[in-house]
Amino acid sequence: MPKKAKSKQNQNGKKDTISIPEKPTDFELEIFKTLDKNIKNFKKMMDSPADLVCKEIQVGGTSSHCAIVFIDGLSNGQYIAEQVINTILTFDLKSNQINPSPQQILTELQYKVLPTADDISVKASLDEVSLDVLSGNTAIFIDGSDQALVISSKEVNQRSLEEPITEALIRGPRIGFIEDIRTNTTLVRRGIRDPNLRIKSLKLGRRSKSDAAIMYIEGIANTELVKEVVRRLESIDTDDVPETGFIEQWIEDSFLSPFPQVQHTERPDRVRAALIQGRVAILLDNTPFVLIVPVTIGQHFHTPEDYYERWLLSTLVRVLRYVAAFISVFLPGLYVALVSYQPGMIPTALALSIAGSREGVPFPATLEAILMGMTMEILQEAGLRLPKPIGQTVGVVGGLVIGDAAVAAGIVSPIMVIVIALTAIASFALPSYSIAISLRILRFANMFAASLFGIYGLIMVYIMINVHFVNLKSFGVPYSTPYGPLIPKDMKDLVLKVPMTFMKYRPHMFQPGDKKRMGNPKRKGSQ
Repeated sequence: MPKKAKSKQNQNGKKDTISIPEKPTDFELEIFKTLDKNIKNFKKMMDSPADLVCKEIQVGGTSSHCAIVFIDGLSNGQYIAEQVINTILTFDLKSNQINPSPQQILTELQYKVLPTADDISVKASLDEVSLDVLSGNTAIFIDGSDQALVISSKEVNQRSLEEPITEALIRGPRIGFIEDIRTNTTLVRRGIRDPNLRIKSLKLGRRSKSDAAIMYIEGIANTELVKEVVRRLESIDTDDVPETGFIEQWIEDSFLSPFPQVQHTERPDRVRAALIQGRVAILLDNTPFVLIVPVTIGQHFHTPEDYYERWLLSTLVRVLRYVAAFISVFLPGLYVALVSYQPGMIPTALALSIAGSREGVPFPATLEAILMGMTMEILQEAGLRLPKPIGQTVGVVGGLVIGDAAVAAGIVSPIMVIVIALTAIASFALPSYSIAISLRILRFANMFAASLFGIYGLIMVYIMINVHFVNLKSFGVPYSTPYGPLIPKDMKDLVLKVPMTFMKYRPHMFQPGDKKRMGNPKRKGSQ
């Protein structure tokens, strides 16, 4: 085989030549009838890795041989030894028929010998066999046959089902998705025992070939929506798709928008509720995050807990979230605008108090707000990236120490520390981390606009945000729905959450097939 030479100097100053073998290209993708040729061909294709196991054994009481091929670590070695190798060795095929042909041996192994017949498939291409072997399955090559058997033998190493860290609830199921796609689809099926629940599997990534799945309820989900989701997923052309964040960036409508156009979650109950609404879920192996499409801006402020509590409490909490979002985006900019440009709009007593607290501060209000805002952002990121016990300490102690020291040194005013602290707390009240990051970006845009044009700058930014909402879409659904276009029926479950018995229809914005989700419930005391 041709080799590439790489030079490197040793301790004596001389150059040593390190030979790096090129990837073998003289292998065939077809399966031959010669066992030795198939084994050599497969090893050439894989470049004979150290974890590749190729064990040749005799088939039953015949003179035929077969090869068991699997990857050590990806496959369950104990299962292969007990259920595959031992079964093939001890089963006497010759007692059933004298000198069986390779095709008869393959059929006997598939339907009679191996215990898990439902998990066995026949492959006619080495490329298909390699994909299965690299997925943790076991391939069986039979001498004289140009086909191979593939049996499911994946080694299951997964963490236990735990409560999601990013979506904690006071009331609701204490279970979240894990990194195994089959377990995740099972968690969804447990809550939706509908035969119309569809799971469409596909592979993503030219080299990684990661397992992905699309889940929807046939008859509820709009057919055109499902086709569009499949089309966008099939358009993904990259080597590796390790996480659903890659999928989100590929399939979103506008990559220039700061707002997330795809919803992600770790909670099976949220996915089940979305499927019942007529939306589509996208699952990927090796990640606990599931994507839901389409999504609107209002749904980023909802949590599953809103539907587990009574409607009055849920409505109050939603109103608080919207107020928190407004504070997170506009409070620092509003402070800068009022202090720098429109101090006459502040009540006299409050204006005198602010002026007194700012006495001796060397920076203008704009620079003061930007410096404190950047400091708070850095503390948040430091708290996230550090180990959990240390991160919480850095976030709390760092904020207290820096804020107190900055006020004591006369660098910032106490009122500015209060404004930034209230802004940070308001951003933590938002249930979606993605939307919270988007609002953090807009917060700095508002501060710059307020520093240039005062209140008028804030109004301009607010108008631009609303114009952007109206023009932005998520899989054909306007992001500002049901505000624009106005759909009064869908406003029953937006900010105001009406009692469950009044929500008889699915959201019209998703154009579901079956629009009605409940009958005509009788109120208590009605005849």
